[in-house]
Amino acid sequence: MIYHVSLRAAGIVAGAFLVLIALPGVLNPTNMQNLARRLPRSRVAGIVLLTIDAVWSLWLLATMEMGEFQSFRRPLLIALPIGYFLVLRFVDEFLAVRALGILCLLAAEPLLDAAFFRYESSRLVVTVFAYLLIVAGIIWVTMPYLLRDQINWSARNNWRWHSAHGLMVVYGVALLALAIMLY
Repeated sequence: MIYHVSLRAAGIVAGAFLVLIALPGVLNPTNMQNLARRLPRSRVAGIVLLTIDAVWSLWLLATMEMGEFQSFRRPLLIALPIGYFLVLRFVDEFLAVRALGILCLLAAEPLLDAAFFRYESSRLVVTVFAYLLIVAGIIWVTMPYLLRDQINWSARNNWRWHSAHGLMVVYGVALLALAIMLY
C-alpha cells in the first residue's frame, strides 16, 4: 500500500470534494457555466494542475517501493521535471484538460487503496467513484476536446446543468453519510 488512508478518510475527502465542486454549479449556474466553458483552454489552470500532477508524481517516485525496478528511480526522477517543462513549453492545446485527466488518474489510486480488503458492500460507492475518475482521466488525457464538448452539452440548457450537478451533490452527500456512519 502506497497510501495509508482509511476508507472513512477517503470517503469524507471524496464526498466533500464532490459537494464543493458541484454545489456552486447548482447555486450559481450562469457564472459556473461561463467558468467551465473557459477551463479547457485556460493556460493558468493548465499550469496549476500540471504542477500539482508533477509534485504528486515526484513524491510518488521518491517514496514508493519499486521492487525490481529500483534502478529506474533516479532516471525517472530526472526525466519527470524535464518532461514537465517540455509539456509546458510545447503542449498548448487543452493543457488544463490533460492535466485534469492526469490528476483524476492520480486521485483514483488512494480511493482504491482505501477500499482494498474491505468487505462491506458500501465500499463500492468509493470504488465506483474511483473507476469513474479513471475512465474520465483516460478519456481526457487521450481526447481532451471531449471535455469541452461535455461542458458545452451540459451547459446548453439549465435542466442538464442542474441535473448533472445535482447528481454530483447527491452522490457526494451519500458518500459523506456512508463515510461518517458506516466506515
